[in-house]
Amino acid sequence: MAALQSALPHRHAAPQPVTEASAAPAGVAVTLDGITHRFGASTAVDNVTLEIKAGELVALLGPSGCGKTTLLRILAGFQTQTLGRVVIGDRVVDSLPPAGRGVGIVFQNYALFPHMTVAQNVAYGLEARGAAKDAVRARVEAMLALVKLDAMRDRFPKQLSGGQQQRVALARALAIRPSILLLDEPFAALDKNLRLDMQIEIKQLQRRFGITTIMVTHDQEEALSMADRIAVLSRGRLEQFGTPEDVYDRPATLFVNGFVGSANQLKGRVLRVSGGVAEVALEAGTLLSAVTPDAGLAVGDPAILCVRPENLRLATEAAPQQIAGTVELALPLGPVVVYEVRTPDGGQVKVTEPRVAGAALRAPGTPVRLHPVSPQTCRAFPVSAGA
Repeated sequence: MAALQSALPHRHAAPQPVTEASAAPAGVAVTLDGITHRFGASTAVDNVTLEIKAGELVALLGPSGCGKTTLLRILAGFQTQTLGRVVIGDRVVDSLPPAGRGVGIVFQNYALFPHMTVAQNVAYGLEARGAAKDAVRARVEAMLALVKLDAMRDRFPKQLSGGQQQRVALARALAIRPSILLLDEPFAALDKNLRLDMQIEIKQLQRRFGITTIMVTHDQEEALSMADRIAVLSRGRLEQFGTPEDVYDRPATLFVNGFVGSANQLKGRVLRVSGGVAEVALEAGTLLSAVTPDAGLAVGDPAILCVRPENLRLATEAAPQQIAGTVELALPLGPVVVYEVRTPDGGQVKVTEPRVAGAALRAPGTPVRLHPVSPQTCRAFPVSAGA
């Protein structure tokens, strides 16, 4: 979980004014208003509403089949929604084809033309729009300089690495001066180190251009590190739309709590509810307090109390609101150690601790006691909320 914590970004500075050198318009606001889309009897997107600010980078995050790619295709104009409307800037664009929406797209497989050189690929969108030859030439040169591919202008896609192909696809998307940039799983084909480099580059370009960007991903760390806000989707429905900190620290649903990051889920029953905080008697044999995002949680209800491994502490002395347990496994992961602890009800709880160089790890069989950092780090959800 250290990786997820480190992925949470500092808040980004406001996009800088666009200069003539960058030659790109500032982004525009985007509204997906009550979008529903059905494929026959199957509902792929179920009444999703998102209001995206101009210049914002938003990640559509969720597992396969959650509707995120369908939403991106609807926004681009490749798919016509069953219900709802798409607003770009101050225009409802539902009747416009993709070329009329001011949208640039980078596909997962980059979709470069193999028989065209790098320069020809970048020029394609401009030429298709009837731009003058001199303007096309100047714009291509500017875009190749921007993505640092000037020396490769005459190469073909098969002569490029994956990262270089992605830069060409990005240059082609930006060449048409789009109001919106759409990224469809843009880093999926890259290895880990190159993926990080390209994430940084695209984020820097997005900030420099001030362009509204919507990115589809199933990678939570990618979303947490890059996005200004994240829309978490499940089974076509919007579960939460908020900042990375909100989604990670204050998940609105049990699904979000389990999908974004790692969370221990402890079963119990609600004893008291007051002021948005519930006291839950756990099957593990203790009473813990937790925030209740779901207003429907009532006294006597079965509940699931969620707490992230890094928000638990290990102790050897008894104190109120602790869970007794026994260490089963210690897993050192660089700067942290992940302990798996068996509780009296047979459950397993993960706890993350900083690792001190040279310090002995807690051995299997060691009795310990667990307690949360605070009630605010615990979330209580109804069992019926589902995972």
